[in-house]
Order: sequence, then C-alpha cells, then structure tokens
Amino acid sequence: MELIQQLVNGISLGSIYALIALGYTMVYGIVRLINFAHGDVFMIGSFVGFYAVTSFHVGFFPALLLAMVSCAILGVCIERIAYKPLRNATRIAVLITAIGVSLLIEYGTIYLRGAQPEAYPSTVLPDKKIEVLGVTVNSQSLLILGVSIVLMILLQFIVHKTKIGKAMRAVSHDAEAARLMGINVDNTISATFAIGSALAGAAGVIFGIYYTKIDPLMGIIPGLKAFVAAVLGGIGIIPGAMVGGLMLGVIESLVSGLGYSLWRDGVAFIILILILIFRPAGLFGKNVREKV
Repeated sequence: MELIQQLVNGISLGSIYALIALGYTMVYGIVRLINFAHGDVFMIGSFVGFYAVTSFHVGFFPALLLAMVSCAILGVCIERIAYKPLRNATRIAVLITAIGVSLLIEYGTIYLRGAQPEAYPSTVLPDKKIEVLGVTVNSQSLLILGVSIVLMILLQFIVHKTKIGKAMRAVSHDAEAARLMGINVDNTISATFAIGSALAGAAGVIFGIYYTKIDPLMGIIPGLKAFVAAVLGGIGIIPGAMVGGLMLGVIESLVSGLGYSLWRDGVAFIILILILIFRPAGLFGKNVREKV
C-alpha cells in the first residue's frame, strides 16, 4: 500500500514536471533552443496565481487562467526581445542570452518584491483525504493530476487539429520550406513560446498549491528537472516530455519513500547522465546525424 501511495504522489509531482518540460521541448522542436529562462516563467506564474488568490480573492481556476495568460504574454515578450534578434546567431550566443534572461527575471523579481518567500493559503483547494482500496489519496493531488491531464490533452488537440498547430509542426520539420508555403514563421515561433509559457504558468500555480511555499528562486531546480524530463523523453517530442515528466516524478517519490529523500534531487541528474551516455536521443527519439 505504501508503494501505491508513493506512485500517486509521484504521478502528481511528475505531472508538474511534464507541464514545464512541454515548454522546453516545444521551443527546442521549433527553434533548436534550450530556453533556460523557462523555469523562471514558471516562478512568475506561481506568483501571479498567489497574488490573484490573496489580493483579488479569486478561486483556483481564475487564478490558474490569469497565470497562464500572464506567462503567455511574458513568453512572447522574451522571444521577441531576447531571442528573435539572435535567430541567425551562434548557439552559444543564444544559450548565454537564455541564461542572462533567466537571471534578469529572478533578480528583477527580487528587486521588485524582495527575496522573502510566500505561502499559498491552504483554502485555495479543498484538502480532503479519500481512501481507495486502503490507499489514502489527497483530493488536491487528484485535482492537480486532473487539471494537468486536461492541459496536456488540450495541447495535443492544438498541435494536431488546429491551424497554428499544423504551422508549428511544419516549422519544426523545415522552417524554410514552411516560409515558402506562406507560413509566418515568426508568428508561429511566438505562438510556441506563448503556449509553452502558459503551461509553465499553470504548473507554477499547481506547484504553489501542492507545496505551499514559493520564492523568487524557486524556478531553478524544477526548471532543471523538467529539462531532464524533456531529455529523458526525447527533446523536441511532445509525448516524450509528458512521459519523461511522469517517470521522473515517480522515480523521485520512490527514492523518497525508500528513505533516501536527500538523494531525490541528485537522482534526476544521475538519470540525465545515464540517458546522455546510453540513449542520447531519449526514450522516444531517434538517432539522427547532424552536420556541424
């Protein structure tokens, strides 16, 4: 029964990693960029949700929606201001810019509101214990998992059934050919950043409710772990990011359940090293030759 309990906890945590990882993998799939500022967009989403709940006294779903819209706008601004001018620059220049944007968001937030942590009110979501077949499940965990699954299904619908989704897939496959076919590549890239950032914002609110405490540097470790999840599933592959996030969350919970909670952060990076050594393309990826 303890094992099942840890699996439930792991899936809830993994769904948060999966939502963040989707942003990494979508952006990489389109522009071959690792957006290291993505974890900080997640942090901003968490604070937007917190202030929506505490200052405007709205419920969970309006706070979630507000955080997603705010982060989508922030994602587009980051892309247009920081990354668009470097579209044809070297990868190292873009990577350094991404790290710079990350630090700017973190310390800009500290400058504006201070470094003190905040705590989400415990009344945002009902916290009831539900017993199923001898396993006690938190109602918050179930709702968080349900919201995460709905968002992932919505993303799959957008990517496979809508016009912007088809444009995103075309640009991912061949940006120049997509441009020749009349697709606005710049707008498609901005839309990708908007959707990925909105999912990170949703993950921020869910994380705040699940773990209560938030602070301006909270995006660093979850952001890095979500990157590990994206690599684990196969960076650039959307289903891979979902599976990678869920797997990472379950592995972390099992490690904690076995009494090695101090190792839970280290395990994520051990997995990254092993994946890069034995299967660099990830679980869902295929090895392709790349001319340098």
